[in-house]
Amino acid sequence: MKGTGRRKFLGSVFGICGFASIGGIGYNHPLMKQNQSGKTLKLKGRQNTIITHWDIITIGNLSRNRYWGESDEKALHSVICTCSVISGKDFQLVIDPSLADEAAMTTELQRRTGLTPDKIDAVFITHQHGDHIAGIKHFPKARWLAASDVASALNKSAKFDKQIEPAGNDLFGAIDVIPTPGHTPDHHSLRFDYRGFSIVIAGDSIATKDFWDERRAYYNVMDEAESRRSMEKIDKIADIIVPGHDNVFFNA
Repeated sequence: MKGTGRRKFLGSVFGICGFASIGGIGYNHPLMKQNQSGKTLKLKGRQNTIITHWDIITIGNLSRNRYWGESDEKALHSVICTCSVISGKDFQLVIDPSLADEAAMTTELQRRTGLTPDKIDAVFITHQHGDHIAGIKHFPKARWLAASDVASALNKSAKFDKQIEPAGNDLFGAIDVIPTPGHTPDHHSLRFDYRGFSIVIAGDSIATKDFWDERRAYYNVMDEAESRRSMEKIDKIADIIVPGHDNVFFNA
């Protein structure tokens, strides 16, 4: 792994989200005793995996958001997606590199993880929309990965000098690649276990927490019925969800 022994002291994504109580539940305890509403949650993840760390690099936002009283008809904000890093015993994986500006992508990666782009082993793309591939060129030494149909579409687009490799059903023997169609027909998410939590990096199969709460697809969804089925699938397997354009949240 590139960058072994880095940033053990750095706060993880739980710190970002206010999950300060995580240390108090005991990683060997099968239940998180109560959430804010008093509901008891049974965790779906496994304790012992090769995943050693997980970080959020950028918290995304939408170009327009109906929950802010905005119309779907016009973009009002510069859009970025939520970008994550999963670290394992022998790998560093970036998911959906979000920033087109190389200096900004490098700065945010290092600020949040202590890593530089040359320390990243692989980049995974959930789907081929431009805001989810904006920063991929800044990782020239990494393998570029996506589900086979996504990889094929990106390679045919001739946007990049480097080929995107088709990913199998898992990455590094520790991260599941799961089809979550709807937003696009070939959209794929990632699921992994970390300290007893099952975490799903959902890409745009879930736009934000507000959209999730109503099980609503974003305005540019290609198949609403498929989108709802993908959300139902994620609901069954996720303790924590990383949406495409928002902060992470507990599935509770």
